[in-house]
Amino acid sequence: MPSGRRLAFAGSVAIGAALAVGELIAGLVPGVPSPLLAVARFIVDIQPPGAKEIVVGLFGTADKVAFQVFIVLVAALVGAALGRLSAKRPDAAAAALVVFTFAGFLASLREPGVAATLSVAAAAVEALVGIYLLRRLVALAPPPGTGVAASVKPGVVRAGSATRRPEGSSMPDWSRRTLLQVGGTLAVGSVAAGTLGRILLERQRAPAVPVTAIPSVPVPALLPSGADLATTDLSAAGLSPIVVPNASFYRIDTAFIPPTVDRATWRLKVTGLVDHPVELTYDELVALPIVEQFVTIACVSNEVGGDLVGNAKWTGVPLRAVLDIAGVQSNADQLVGRSVDGFTAGMPVEWVMDRSRVPMIAVGMNDEPLPRAHGYPARLIIPGLYGYVSATKWLAELELTRFDAFQAFWVPRGWSAKAPILTQSRIDVPARGASVPAGRTAIAGVAWAPDRGIRAVEVNIDGTGWTQAKLSTPISKATWVQWLYPWDATVGAHAIEVRATDGTGEVQTESISSPAPDGARGHDRVQVTVR
Repeated sequence: MPSGRRLAFAGSVAIGAALAVGELIAGLVPGVPSPLLAVARFIVDIQPPGAKEIVVGLFGTADKVAFQVFIVLVAALVGAALGRLSAKRPDAAAAALVVFTFAGFLASLREPGVAATLSVAAAAVEALVGIYLLRRLVALAPPPGTGVAASVKPGVVRAGSATRRPEGSSMPDWSRRTLLQVGGTLAVGSVAAGTLGRILLERQRAPAVPVTAIPSVPVPALLPSGADLATTDLSAAGLSPIVVPNASFYRIDTAFIPPTVDRATWRLKVTGLVDHPVELTYDELVALPIVEQFVTIACVSNEVGGDLVGNAKWTGVPLRAVLDIAGVQSNADQLVGRSVDGFTAGMPVEWVMDRSRVPMIAVGMNDEPLPRAHGYPARLIIPGLYGYVSATKWLAELELTRFDAFQAFWVPRGWSAKAPILTQSRIDVPARGASVPAGRTAIAGVAWAPDRGIRAVEVNIDGTGWTQAKLSTPISKATWVQWLYPWDATVGAHAIEVRATDGTGEVQTESISSPAPDGARGHDRVQVTVR
């Protein structure tokens, strides 16, 4: 390995070890933020318009993992540069490492619940570990153009290409020949330490009090006649169920680790342009009338044919019941939901107050307590609006304000301030690029247009014309429907296309657009081969 590469390797390992130490400290000491998550959150907060669309489009619900891997790779590149610099200017490299560590500390101050003193101490430990290992590892890799290793420590005596320590020295036998072995061991140890730190951090942020029940609904919710949650009449292998299980429900938000909220100390505030500011405990909230409804929600980043959409049964308190206690002033035109971690989503007051829909503060999901990943202890569910302008998780505050006075989190980043969910349909089976046998084959999927409902779904095969598909019985206008088209497939390559018509009679447009700024448009199309 050329000496320049050895130096780069040494620097990358040192930076990785420092980062791993920070992760481990965060897992062991409450109040110390993860340096990786702090930097990731900071970048999310300052991201330019269009970045969200690219990341979610590439990685979907794995966007957070991919983002953290990217940051680690960038850190490794920075370490490589510092390794090369340290061979000639060790003090400058050490100073640069301190600067990067300090930048991480500043980013960590934005994290909720951070203890600044502990965070400073953790950052100092990270810097010291990084500097120590950087110098020790660089000593094993001679600078470019030399044939011997750099001195490890004053007092080390070199003879030819061999290194020997003075008698009685307690220093380890660092040598160029052991760089890969030592560096590799440190790299593996760093991965283990970082992983352990993240596991401990996850456990540290788990809910303080386990929740075993949700408020009961006085009058059981009834499905419309013919609605079948088991989907026996439209069964097809790979077809999405009417109700998506909690564990399979998509998750897109800005929280790299779901916030921990203690229900006993949690409060919901109603502030801003109201007659009477309100603050409710969890028990006071659920003492209000409880309702349940099935609602389909979707992420604005969902591409045509994507899976960032789902339907669930939500249990909670009507949002208007809470707003009525506070008294919404007539000049308020925006309701802002604010999360415990500072995220904000803004929605039109007019939409929330429209009696044709039931916006709610949900505390339950599919007959279970609201999962931590989906907003425990309370979140907003607003039928018909994309999640980024409505579905605030880990809800802490409802602020009545005006669109001309406040922009919610995603709006200055290039997304529309108002974003009703578009009419969409998706082909679940056959899968894109699938090979299917000739004969009767099911073409099936889901279609949604909350809160307008779906009137019809049509399928077009090879451009021969649109044919009606069979629909499942809709639960409500706020939910998606399944659709099924029995196809007599003939041998060869075929193109399948789908479109939906919503409850107002509007046909899904075939004009293609990207998700930004207010949702993707176009028809879902798949190519299949019939054998």
